[in-house]
Amino acid sequence: MDVKNWITSYKLTYKDSLFSIQILLIAFGALITVPVLTGLDPNVALFTAGAGTLIFHFATNRVIPVFLASSFAYTAPIMVATKTWGIPAALGGLAVAGLVYVAISGIIQWKGRRFITTLFPPVVVGPVIMIIGLMLAPVAISMALGKANPEHLIPEKNALLIAMTALAATVSVFLFARGTLKLIPILCGLGAGYLVSIPFGVLDFSVVADAPWIAFPGFVIPEFKFDAIVFLVPAAVVPIIAHFGDILAIGEVTENDYLKDPGIHRTLLGNGAATTFAACIGGPPLRIYAEVTGTVATLKRFEPALMVWAALFAILLAFLGKLGALLQTIPSPATGGILIIFFGSLVVVGINCLKKSRTQLMDLRNLLIVALILVFGIGGITFSAGAFTLKGVGLAALVGVILNLILPDKKATQDS
Repeated sequence: MDVKNWITSYKLTYKDSLFSIQILLIAFGALITVPVLTGLDPNVALFTAGAGTLIFHFATNRVIPVFLASSFAYTAPIMVATKTWGIPAALGGLAVAGLVYVAISGIIQWKGRRFITTLFPPVVVGPVIMIIGLMLAPVAISMALGKANPEHLIPEKNALLIAMTALAATVSVFLFARGTLKLIPILCGLGAGYLVSIPFGVLDFSVVADAPWIAFPGFVIPEFKFDAIVFLVPAAVVPIIAHFGDILAIGEVTENDYLKDPGIHRTLLGNGAATTFAACIGGPPLRIYAEVTGTVATLKRFEPALMVWAALFAILLAFLGKLGALLQTIPSPATGGILIIFFGSLVVVGINCLKKSRTQLMDLRNLLIVALILVFGIGGITFSAGAFTLKGVGLAALVGVILNLILPDKKATQDS
């Protein structure tokens, strides 16, 4: 791509900017929650989310419409590591953990990607995508019920009214709005929830008053301690497994085979490089945000350039203290109400994957694979060994891959 075409492809209209801002708003709440829980700087997390997304898009030739931000999978290991060895040592371990992605990327490029499609047929991909949405659904409901922040609980009736108002406003704009209004269903939903929340006294503007106009992120240089590295590197296994599900999910949404182009080795390289970069300046590890994938599925906007602009907005926001603090005042029930739509959309995408592939679900082999993926994924089963914990999407994907390999396929046997 020459420079002129590159600039043209990233030209931003006001309509595009509205979508990009909504992407950032959807990601914002979860994005800053991880650093708050782990003692890292939220402004650094904003900066690394933007910079990490840019790194990912550079590594993948700018063809996948995804946004990267703080990964919850590392939260518990980071908390233990920071308490034991301090934040700089924990960041050093996370920087090395990001290199595990890069190493696996190299192995896949060396051995080829053909085995990936063998491991992830539609009968595995469909339910794994469903798990991504179903695992996140309780997060949306917790926010909608005012229970997202234990330190600032909102009475359930008030929270539910705020959430359902935001949900109803978003759905109404989706279905009935015309012109520019139709481009901003998320902003309309958040705005409606914001207005309804005013009488309930759930808005806290003290954070805005206390925040500086210009806030320089508190970057931290990592330290590389062997014990911290050994502790944190195994924690990368589950996010790497989940990465396959995230790439398959956005591929189903856009109807593109990203395992082939740009290739799963490039997506792993981009995610790993982004995570290592984030850790090297004090940010949490990064992952592809499923809530953004759900937004893409619902709004039908598949241009990767929109994610690049959302990333640039995140970087800018990292230095604007007042604006970042204002976004923190958005009541979580309003965001939760809207996320119900987007997490539900991912479940529908998974169902559609099975439907398009014409998978015979009542065939005993397929029934077992789908049923066990779903139950292991959302049933709460956890396998732990030190810093390594396998549950949720990672466990579901692993169970699906193993079952697909060991259960006899009558059709394949008959064809041979």
